[in-house]
Amino acid sequence: MEHLKNQEHITRENQLNKSLKLIMKSSFIVFIGLFLSKVLMYAYRIIIARYYGPEIYGLFSLVLSVIPLFITIASFGFVDGLLRFVPLLRERKKINEMRYLFRKTLRFYLISGIIASIVLIGLSDFISIQIFHNPSLSIFLKIMSFSILAVMLASIFLTVLRGFEKIGWYSFIFNIFQNLVRVGVLIILIFIGFNSGGNAVVWSYISGSILTLFAAYLVCKNKINKIFGSYEKKDYSKISKEFFQYSWPLLFFAAISIIFHWIDTISLGYYKSAVEVGFYNAAVPIAMLIMIVPQLFMQLFFPLITRQYSAKNNALIKQLSKQVNKWIFMAILPIFILIFFFSGASLNILFGSQYVIAQIALKFLLIGTFISALFMISTNLISMLGKSKLILFNISISAIVNLILNSILVPIPVLFSLDNSNGLIGASLATVLSIIFLNTLLIIQTKKHLSFIPLKRKMFTIILVSIIPTGVLFYLIEKVTINVFSIIILTSLFILLYLSLIIISHSLDKEDLMVIKSVIKKLFKDLKLVKKSIKKTF
Repeated sequence: MEHLKNQEHITRENQLNKSLKLIMKSSFIVFIGLFLSKVLMYAYRIIIARYYGPEIYGLFSLVLSVIPLFITIASFGFVDGLLRFVPLLRERKKINEMRYLFRKTLRFYLISGIIASIVLIGLSDFISIQIFHNPSLSIFLKIMSFSILAVMLASIFLTVLRGFEKIGWYSFIFNIFQNLVRVGVLIILIFIGFNSGGNAVVWSYISGSILTLFAAYLVCKNKINKIFGSYEKKDYSKISKEFFQYSWPLLFFAAISIIFHWIDTISLGYYKSAVEVGFYNAAVPIAMLIMIVPQLFMQLFFPLITRQYSAKNNALIKQLSKQVNKWIFMAILPIFILIFFFSGASLNILFGSQYVIAQIALKFLLIGTFISALFMISTNLISMLGKSKLILFNISISAIVNLILNSILVPIPVLFSLDNSNGLIGASLATVLSIIFLNTLLIIQTKKHLSFIPLKRKMFTIILVSIIPTGVLFYLIEKVTINVFSIIILTSLFILLYLSLIIISHSLDKEDLMVIKSVIKKLFKDLKLVKKSIKKTF
């Protein structure tokens, strides 16, 4: 009996190590994609913000708060259903059912995408004048409606790539290629003089959506050709019912999620103006830098735990969740501290001095994104259990809280606002409070349904470790002039001190060390291969 227990423990340890290595390997691939994606996305936003000013940038941000809502409603949650059912059906080797769901979703999106575009064109004047009190927004919405169908169809092929764990291709298309096209087309259109009223902005966005669709389709056709095959003519009512029952609550979840995340922007557009929206949306992408870290791991984490849940490896899921969340926490903590201290400088350097007005809002948003990043795993765990209705409840009640708080805090003056940024501060404060509320629900539910919270004790040690470099940074900021050069020096010093103390304090456990060793081994192996290739060439 003891021998069997030991054998089971060894097997679970091996599975854990294998899974962690796989997640880390995919995270490197995703990191390259996300890094280039953020560079290109920031370049895109900075060009718009600097070249056209806060008003056009604000109008574009308002468009981006409306378009995803139409896409989500037209999608009916089917793409989220595919992300869960493709790995499950792969594990069970049910290729016919997988092809059936793929084709069903494709046909549905083709029709619903066209309808959504027509509806948006019809409602564009009402949305612009009655909701946002800005007639200039109407033409933006009408032109951008042409991107809806392309985005929806592309989402199917991109989801299939994720479901088949083709993370490299998914990351390249979604993160790099799409943003590269948008930046390239925007620069070309500005250069040839096609920039009247910000038209170059919307056409560059549409171009990225259409070319992303073609790229995703071609990669799927070549790399996962079997998904396109015909399926046997038989009764698929059972799998269709399961798919629909899982997906439909996610329609409302996704729609309300978009509303939840854009309520602050929408409230500013409603109560204030497009200028305030422009200022606020300079702070948002900087705060969202923290979300890069969980995104590195979540691309593969969800399909992986879903497969393990199908195999009833609950103990492995618990270990994976805690270990990966520790990695996320260890990485996001220094990013949070650095951006918090350099909030004004980051806005000035990236967007220009007129956007520094949003620095207090940026600090509040940083707190919110930090909490969201830390508990993103809880959302994935609830999704893994198939409790889509519970997810819908969470986001619905949180969206109501967010809407109420924005309605109270955006219109009224804020006591500690020294300028006309009170609307920005109110919107960001409302967002933080609603994020805290949402993640409290997720923690309680994860504990209830899985009997654990994805946190490790050593995360407390990491918090203590961070106090020293934070204190040093705070002291030095008071002594030096803040510019690009001093920020680079102070950031380097902070990270070096932080990493040194992580090692000295033994914050790394055996799983961390195992993964680090495997990564170093892989790097040396790759370097040797590169060296051999160079020798052969010359």
